[in-house]
Amino acid sequence: MHEIIAPHPATLPLDDLISQCKSRRQRRSGPGGQHRNKVETAVVYTHIPTGVSAMASERRVQEENRKQALFRLRVRLALEVRCAACCKPTVYWNERVQAQRITISKHHNDFPAMLSEALDHIEQEQGDLQGFADLVGCSKSQLVKFFKLDPNALQCVNDLRRQHGHHTLR
Repeated sequence: MHEIIAPHPATLPLDDLISQCKSRRQRRSGPGGQHRNKVETAVVYTHIPTGVSAMASERRVQEENRKQALFRLRVRLALEVRCAACCKPTVYWNERVQAQRITISKHHNDFPAMLSEALDHIEQEQGDLQGFADLVGCSKSQLVKFFKLDPNALQCVNDLRRQHGHHTLR
């Protein structure tokens, strides 16, 4: 787990995040014939300050793999990097919580930023979800549903909770 000062890298504008990354292209592996073996369409991004990296190779077009690799990098940064939590929710949460419900898909561009913010707060609260739920105006069960969108996120929360003597979430 990496700890850095705010702003969290998962919340940075894409151009700023890319400026902190090293990228490389490579050939995709596996079945797919001659095209797959000759063209470097796979993309790997490594965030230099933290060493966190992510790749994408499932598309035939390099630009699509680049977008997917950047999104995966933002999610991995959200899961692996902790920052000091702010005392009020950001615009991401203000826009996505209505009537105590969180409305977002795990593929939405705001998901990594929201995930990083939630995990930062929960670590600061020593694994307790209620403080962050109250802060953003939703229930604990809505937060659990949010973390279940990505199994690695739920695992991260449960690891935090276990460290501080709380029961794990299902």
